[in-house]
Amino acid sequence: MARIALFPGSFDPITRGHENIISRALPLFDKIIVAVGQNANKKYMFSLEERMKFIEDTFEGESKIEVQSYDGLTVKFAEDLGANFLLRGLRNPADFEFEKAIAQANREMSPDMETVFLLTSARYAYISSSIVRDVYRNGGDYTLFVPKAVRFK
Repeated sequence: MARIALFPGSFDPITRGHENIISRALPLFDKIIVAVGQNANKKYMFSLEERMKFIEDTFEGESKIEVQSYDGLTVKFAEDLGANFLLRGLRNPADFEFEKAIAQANREMSPDMETVFLLTSARYAYISSSIVRDVYRNGGDYTLFVPKAVRFK
């Protein structure tokens, strides 16, 4: 059976931390589907198309990575795609507590779905998409915190 992982997030935008998790997970899985979430109640800085393009450009040439968009329950989307793992990155203890509760709920809904947690490398653990957006809005050098493919005006 193929080891297919779904890595869900809003990626508004993808950060060096996200890139770190995905790159380090590549040897663990046969395929990683980066799932860009859509939530009608959430206001994004970047369009769905821009967010997906940032990820596609970041991992250009990497055959094991696929980028898709989704809305609704993550675990249901993973099942529909035949993914048997959910990949999540952890930056700090607060992330763990939040992600643990979600993983336990997902396990109730889909007993065969495993959640795999990877710790973000310490070098990137402080970076969040919110920080990137704030730095950008205030004229700072956001390029320090995002992959080289992520450039915006």
